Amino acid sequence: MSLPQIVTFGCRLNAYESEVIRARATEAGLRDTIVVNTCAVTREAVRQSKQAVRKHKRANPGAKIIVTGCAAQTEPQTFAEMPDVDLVLGNEEKLDLASYTDFGVGASERVKVNDIFSIRETAAQFVDRFEGRARAFVQVQNGCNHRCTFCIIPFGRGNSRSVPAGAVVEEARNLVRRGYAEIVLTGVDLTAYGGDLPGQPTLGSLVRKLLKHVPGIRRLRLSSIDSIEVDSELMHAIADEGRLMPHFHLSVQSGDNLVLKRMKRRHSRDDVIAFCENVRRLRPEAAFGADLIAGFPTESEAMFENTVRLIDEADLTYLHVFPFSARPGTPAARMPQIHRVQVRERASRLRKKGAEQLRNRLKKLIGTVQPLLVEESGRGRTSCFAPVRFASPASPGACVRARVTHAFSDHLTAELLT
Repeated sequence: MSLPQIVTFGCRLNAYESEVIRARATEAGLRDTIVVNTCAVTREAVRQSKQAVRKHKRANPGAKIIVTGCAAQTEPQTFAEMPDVDLVLGNEEKLDLASYTDFGVGASERVKVNDIFSIRETAAQFVDRFEGRARAFVQVQNGCNHRCTFCIIPFGRGNSRSVPAGAVVEEARNLVRRGYAEIVLTGVDLTAYGGDLPGQPTLGSLVRKLLKHVPGIRRLRLSSIDSIEVDSELMHAIADEGRLMPHFHLSVQSGDNLVLKRMKRRHSRDDVIAFCENVRRLRPEAAFGADLIAGFPTESEAMFENTVRLIDEADLTYLHVFPFSARPGTPAARMPQIHRVQVRERASRLRKKGAEQLRNRLKKLIGTVQPLLVEESGRGRTSCFAPVRFASPASPGACVRARVTHAFSDHLTAELLT
């Protein structure tokens, strides 16, 4: 190993920032260095990050280890106490070239983690490549002003702040010039975009600007959104912008109204159903994913069943299921907890339901012609994010059309059309 190696956990925003880290560390001339970009969303995510540090140190005993990301921000001492760790960087410091140039000459403090709530702005980072990826990510927002009772992320990311639209457009243009046909807009609370900017532009207005001023974008995709915050202009864009991909991943968390209230979420189960119905009226082919938490404190069996029923009622397909994980310092950690065996069992039932939903949706696509983004040799994704395998040669990053021939439990097979 010579060039810096980046190990990434967590969300698409972390994936974007890992490319910033790669560029900064390379520019600083670091060699034989491993950067672990951590996630803090669950205790398991933190455990995996610590495990990765030990694993990579064993495999590369001469390498220096830098730990950064949300877990490093929220519990820096946890990683500072690990003898294998040479440097701990906060979420702001990890994007600063000086963090790596100082480290390279041995002048850095071992722990550099500031008060994340002191950060007021988020600047474009102008990443121009994403190693091993066919699509490009663009950070347009960071942080969150909400305080859901289960969530530690605001303490890792700070308050909501947005990248000005002009900088987003410029970064997207650069990525298109680099050959990326699909761009994914990322953020912690994406639908909060613009609330801190002059004139308070919305996510919908940003989508419109991107598609108007960067005609080379062939596919524009949104990462996770909060349906209750979706603005009217975004709904209009969903209706009439064919380049905006009809796949929407929703921050749902529960299908029971009392649980949602205890979570301090801002939507009801009916809001989720109504949003999905409204989008389908505009784009009948739309597919929906959702984050769901199993075993939130005080969740009864009847409350849990409301979440199971919501999957059918909103016709959710791509589920990210999280067994509830009490994060120290959050209100939910002080609520009456459910036994871990029951939490895991409920999570398993949700995953089983999600697998059933995916199978049913994939079957409906047999015989249809689908546009694909080729992700790697023989594999791609439809506009609705269904995974597809095919035998014909096609270059990663290419946009092609294919006729679906078969559906399996977790993917489609298709023949490419000329």
